[in-house]
Amino acid sequence: MNSEILRSLSYGVYVISTHDDIKQTGCIANSLMQVTVDTVALSINHNNYTNECIKKNKKFAVSILSQEVDDNIIPVFGFQSGKNINKFDNIEQITIDGLSIVKNSIGYLICEVVQIVETSTHSIFIAKILDGDVFNNQTPMTYAYYHKVKKGSSPKNAPTYIKPEIKEGYRCKVCGYLYEGDFDALPCDFVCPVCKQPKSNFEKI
Repeated sequence: MNSEILRSLSYGVYVISTHDDIKQTGCIANSLMQVTVDTVALSINHNNYTNECIKKNKKFAVSILSQEVDDNIIPVFGFQSGKNINKFDNIEQITIDGLSIVKNSIGYLICEVVQIVETSTHSIFIAKILDGDVFNNQTPMTYAYYHKVKKGSSPKNAPTYIKPEIKEGYRCKVCGYLYEGDFDALPCDFVCPVCKQPKSNFEKI
């Protein structure tokens, strides 16, 4: 099967937030769908720290990202672990029902888990919508837009991750972004355009 076809399905891009015993945490997700008027289904990889926290708390929030999303949102929430950092440090946020919401988002949902379905790699959280509101009328970011316009990549835990083809160049060790130009000519302060890692985190392939 040509896995590229999966990127043509209609996905949004969201920050899913919850908390552990100490801090707020969360991750980027694209596999969220409305099931009924007041119910959604969310898929999160078993290896993702957010999965563990949602199972413990039974609640999560959804911040709906726009095409104008701040540059630091996807690198922080998509390519770093909440076990190691406080993801909401330096992120403009508001707190609703004890959960952090990305302030510069289109709006939010507050959800309570009512059922969990396990697959071999992901947990599917069936959740009742408790609250939600709209902050602005910006255009929602779709997964296709993220890849085609933002030139983003998917972390390995994402349901839509596609193993990149082997090419020559310099690859970011964190997110897999491939730079195919003259790497030595790049300035010392060059950072990955996807996950903002420094030049030193690239490897030749």
